[in-house]
Amino acid sequence: MSLENKSANLDESGIRSLREQAAHAAKHAYAPYSHFHVGAALLLEDGHVITGCNVENASYRLTTCAEQAAIARAVVERGAHIRIVAMAVANENATIACQPCGACRQTIAEFADPTCRIFFPGEHGEPGECTLADLLPASFNAQSLQHTASK
Repeated sequence: MSLENKSANLDESGIRSLREQAAHAAKHAYAPYSHFHVGAALLLEDGHVITGCNVENASYRLTTCAEQAAIARAVVERGAHIRIVAMAVANENATIACQPCGACRQTIAEFADPTCRIFFPGEHGEPGECTLADLLPASFNAQSLQHTASK
């Protein structure tokens, strides 16, 4: 079954579970500077769910986002060939919209197809959903490098 089919087959119960696991991960965030606690939950193609949270640093540039923490953990636990089917992002104040940042979008693109579903808190606490292609329509990926290497 393709990643697109696995993502499309994710039912409401699975989406709710993914969102809940992201919210639980947010409770473990280290955010003493922004006080913005974020969690992420990845559904991998093998069915495993891996979570992560943001870890801030006094040198803000060195902060690790929840999405990147979850992806790094997934690589450690499941290997370098992981594929993300879907991802949920949550924060402790669910009324604040919270989509993955630009750097996270590019990191997700390294391990997911454009059809990967992303769930996040939308405006006014409404649940939001889109695909990776919606978030990052012109990603730079491995195929981009293969194109330049063939010249």
